[in-house]
Amino acid sequence: MLPKHHRLRRSREFSQVYRQGRKAVSAHLLVRAWSLTPVTSAKPVADSAHSSRIGIVVSLKVHKRAVVRNRLKRRVRAALRTLLPRLHSSQWIVISLKPEAAECEYGEFLRELEQLFTKLEVLHGHS
Repeated sequence: MLPKHHRLRRSREFSQVYRQGRKAVSAHLLVRAWSLTPVTSAKPVADSAHSSRIGIVVSLKVHKRAVVRNRLKRRVRAALRTLLPRLHSSQWIVISLKPEAAECEYGEFLRELEQLFTKLEVLHGHS
């Protein structure tokens, strides 16, 4: 599980990202990112007030069984733990899984997340 200060938890936080965030799409994922402040080349901030916050959405359209949806969320969170230290600070990110993601493995999630984050310019070294 992601640390509490790295999670989007409230409905209005998700709505803010959906309304104002930029979108990138791949075969299995849809990522929306919203920057609270203009992105700079500064180092990542350890302060929880400025850390990136992430929400994962897996709807019933992906799979009707909660066991499968939870497994997919765990795989995405595992991939995020690898990428989290490289994220710019003050980013709110919502990751939505498409129905095709039901058969996806960890490596595919990691590769697609890195590509989408690079496209949205939320990773350090890719701006």
